[in-house]
Amino acid sequence: MIEPITENIYWVGVIDWNIRDFHGYKTRRGTTYNAYLILDEKTTLVDTVKSKFSDGLLANICKITSLEKINYIIINHVEMDHSSSLPKIAKQAKNATIITSKKGKEAIIKHYGDTFNIKTVKTGDKLSLGKRTIQFLEAPMLHWPDSMFTYLVEDKILMPNDAFGQHLATTQRFDDQVNQHVLMEEAATYYANILTPFAPLITRKIQQIKQLGIAPEVIAPSHGVIWRSNPTKIVKAYLDWSEGKTKNKVVIVYDTMWQSTDKMARAILEGIASEGVDVRLLKLRSAELTEVVTEVLEAKAVVVGSPTLNNQMFHTISAFLTHITGLNPRGKKWFFFGSFGWGGGAVKSMVEATRKAGFAVQEPTLEINYVPDKEEIKKCFEFGKKIAAEIRG
Repeated sequence: MIEPITENIYWVGVIDWNIRDFHGYKTRRGTTYNAYLILDEKTTLVDTVKSKFSDGLLANICKITSLEKINYIIINHVEMDHSSSLPKIAKQAKNATIITSKKGKEAIIKHYGDTFNIKTVKTGDKLSLGKRTIQFLEAPMLHWPDSMFTYLVEDKILMPNDAFGQHLATTQRFDDQVNQHVLMEEAATYYANILTPFAPLITRKIQQIKQLGIAPEVIAPSHGVIWRSNPTKIVKAYLDWSEGKTKNKVVIVYDTMWQSTDKMARAILEGIASEGVDVRLLKLRSAELTEVVTEVLEAKAVVVGSPTLNNQMFHTISAFLTHITGLNPRGKKWFFFGSFGWGGGAVKSMVEATRKAGFAVQEPTLEINYVPDKEEIKKCFEFGKKIAAEIRG
C-alpha cells in the first residue's frame, strides 16, 4: 500500500503488525517502518525499511515509478530498521546517489561495505530536486552519531527519522485519523524508552530548528503516523519532556520476596493517595520495564522499594536502576524503602547507586525488619504522606 502525503510525495513504507520486542522495548501495538518517495525532476527516496520487509518497499515504489529512475536515496539514520534494505534497493536503483551525513557514510560502509556512490552533507546544505529543495540538518545522538533530519523547504515537511515517532502499527497514516490518547501514549512511551538520555540535545535541536527558520507544517517520522493536523503538539511535548517538566504524580516501583515489601508499598501508596496526589504502583516481574519507564517520564517523584537479598537490593530492582540511571530522566525526586531479615543492605545499595548517577535522593529512607506490624504499617503510611507533601511543595 502507498499513501500520498501531498502532491508527488508518497509514503511507501511498510507495517510490522507482529513485532512485540524492539531490542528490549516492548512494542505492544507493533510498528511501521516509514520511507518516503518524492517525485520531481530528481526522484528521491528518503530512508528504507527493515530488510525482511524490503520486498514490500520495492513493490510500493514500483507502483509509482521504476527503481532505475531514482536519483537519490537519503539515509537519515543507519540503524538497521531503517537502512538494512539499502543494499537490495541500491542494487536495483543503479543510478542513485546515496545522501547521508559524514558519520552516516562511515556507518553504511561498516554495515554494508564500500560499494555505494555516497555523497555526504552537513547542516545547512541544500539539494535541488527541481521544483523542490531539500535542506539538511545534522542531529548527532538523536539517537545515533549519524542521525540527520531532511526538510522539504517548499512543502514545509520535516522528515526527522527517529525523532517525533511512535511504535504504532496502523493502516491510518496521519495523526488526525487515530485515537489521540493512544497516539500520545505511544509517543510518550517512545520518547521515554529511547530518547530520554538525549534530553539536553533535544532541547537545543528544537531551538536550532527555529533559529534556522524551519517551521514544519508536517512532521513525517520513521515510525508510526505522520503529524499533519497539529505538528506543534508533538514538538511541545518533546520540549516539555526534554526540559524535565513533571506532573504531581508519584510512581512506586518495587519487588518483593515474601510480601513484606509489598505490604510496605501498599501502605505508602495509601499515604500518598490520602493527600490527593496521583500515584501508581508497579511491581517488577509483573509490569513490563517499558511501561515502568513510561510512567516515570512525567512523575515528580519515584519511590523504589526492595527486599534485601545477599546484603544488597533484589536483582530485579538492580536491573531497573541500571536501566533508569542510563536513561537519566530529569526533574525527579527519588525515595527508597525496603525490608530485610537478619541483615539489611537493599536500601543502602539503592541509595548509593542513584546518588552515584547524580539523582536527587531524598531523606529519610525507610527500612523494616521482617514483616511490618501495625505500627510499622502506620510508619509507611506517614512516609507516603511526607512524599506527597514534598512534591506538592
